[in-house]
Parts: sequence; C-alpha cells; structure tokens
Amino acid sequence: MAQTTPNHTQTVAGWAAHDTSGEITPYTFKRRENRDTDVTIEILYCGICHTDLHQAKNDWGITTYPIVPGHEITGIITKVGKKVENFKVGDRAGIGCLAASCLDCEFCKSSQENYCDQLQFTYNGVFWDGSITYGGYSKMIVADYRYVVHVPESLPMDAAAPLLCAGITVFTPLKDHNLIESPRKKIGVVGLGGLGHVAVKFGKAFGHHVTVISTSPSKEKEARERLGADGFIVSSNPKQMEAGKRTLDFILDTVSADHGLGPILELLKVNGTMVIVGAPGKPLELPAFPLLFGKRTIKGGIIGGMKETQEMMDLCGKYKISCDIEVVKPDNINEAFNRLAKNDVKYRFVIDIAGSSSNL
Repeated sequence: MAQTTPNHTQTVAGWAAHDTSGEITPYTFKRRENRDTDVTIEILYCGICHTDLHQAKNDWGITTYPIVPGHEITGIITKVGKKVENFKVGDRAGIGCLAASCLDCEFCKSSQENYCDQLQFTYNGVFWDGSITYGGYSKMIVADYRYVVHVPESLPMDAAAPLLCAGITVFTPLKDHNLIESPRKKIGVVGLGGLGHVAVKFGKAFGHHVTVISTSPSKEKEARERLGADGFIVSSNPKQMEAGKRTLDFILDTVSADHGLGPILELLKVNGTMVIVGAPGKPLELPAFPLLFGKRTIKGGIIGGMKETQEMMDLCGKYKISCDIEVVKPDNINEAFNRLAKNDVKYRFVIDIAGSSSNL
C-alpha cells in the first residue's frame, strides 16, 4: 500500500482524520491523473454515513490514517477518459461505496460487485494501482467510470447524495424479494433513521402497506404524517406487538443498536422473510422457535451492485424520492459527527462541499 503512486500528481483540498480521536481537519493530498477508464468529478455534496464516524475513530480496527471519509458523493464530471462509456463532461454523477473489484469473478460478472472477494471501497481501501483510496470529503475525486452512476435531473444533488449508500442498502432487499412491481404487500421497517426513512419512502412508492416498528412512540406522528406510513408498532409495547403477530409479509431491519430479533420475527406471516441491513456491534439474539413455528427466513445484505444502484437512482428520479437531510458546511463536520453519535439528525447529514445551491 502507498499513500500515492507516481501518477498521483493532482493536489486536492479535503478533510481528514489523523488519529483515533476521529477529529476531522483540513487536509491537502494527491489524487491520480485521469486514466483512460476514469472520470474526474467536481464534488458538490457528500453525505455523512455512520460508517464515516466508525472509520474515523478506528472503531473496527482497520483504519489507515490519514483517512478522508465519504462514500455518498454527488458532483459534476469535468474530465472523461478515452475509454469511458456513457458519461460525458457536464454530467451529474454519483459515487457510492465501491471503488474497485476484480471484474472477473462470478459476482462481478453477475452485477454483484459488492460481493467480490477483491472488493475495495471508495475510502480506506486499496485501488488497483496499490494506492490508498480517499473519499468524498474533498473538492474533487477521480473514479473508474464502472463504479459511477448518473444522477437524474429531477433529483436535488444534496438530498440525492445519501441514496448512494443508505438508499441502495434498503433498495436491494426490496428488489431481491420482488417488491418493486409486485402486488400490494404488507412490509415492516424496523427503525426510523437514515436507512429506515428511505425504506418507508420506497415501500410507499412501490404501492405497499408499510408499518414502522420502533422503540420510540414519539416517532409515530412523524412516520405517518411526514413519511406516509400506514401503521406503527411500538416494539416495547406488548399489546401492540401481540396485535401485530403474523401480519407482515416482509420486514427490513435497519437498526444498528443491539436488539433481540425474536419478538420482531413473530410479526411475520408464515413463510415471511426478514432482511437485516443494520450492523449491531454485538451478536444478535436469535431464538429458534419463531423460525421453526413460522417457517420464516432471516437474511442479510450490503448495498448493491452498480447496475442495481443505477436502477435505484432512476426509480428515485421517477418517483421523486430523495433523503431528508440537514446540510452542513465543512467547518461543521465534527459537530455533525458528535450529533450523529447521539442520533441527533433527521435523517442524514450532507456536507456542502462546493458551497453550491441544492438546485444544481
């Protein structure tokens, strides 16, 4: 691994963490020159994902410092390599979590690059040239076009940014279970945060009955009136949980806090499926009886491949789906990190990298 290679000659202004304090400070670094298969993007906005906070503090023990976080990137293409297909200068573009994969395995060939054994991420990864990847907390980025998507004209660039991580994370399980164009189903969404609120929007746009399952009774009005949820179950209320037994066809669990799965599984109908996309820090409690006596399935998943990500962006453009956000300036990243650690945001922070209007 190397911070740079001889091809890294472009000086870039950004923001980085340098130690386990996780404090983000201005940082000047080098990016590679645009290769034949690359596009160069002027970054307008970058979402703040909870992963950024973990990586900045080295909570998972895998951080290489200095680290420039950010994998929810939207911007404008300023340069295009001669082998790039389907992109041109001036296009609105997005970059999510993926920077590179082997391009040759069964997963890459079936548009599931996100499960490639050689997958590398947009930041804190290792690119094909051996250099460490730096993310979207910066003024510009160079990316291989095969890991870039178009951002529809109908979407605001700021509120579209978190779709590149939060959006695709909840979209993929819905697609995998034929819930995009299927007849009306009853869907449950556990947690009403950065992931959950987008899942509710998708579920309603696709014509389903959506029930939010939350530990917070105070979120019911918000779920119903702001996001259009049809039902609301307080998971700590035994009567509500009992009344909800065997009523849901599918549950998407977006919660990263430690929680037991048994009572939630009981909300599924026989043959129902739960998909976990949150990442609790401790092993989940999973009793056998709700699975055995309900013939239920529990699965997990991460983001999606590039083909799915573009499909999601196109559908978001069609249905005018974007994230509910709070825009912050780069000077306020540390404050945003502190608030994010306390879940004090509705529902995603987005950094205004370029100081531009959201109507770009």
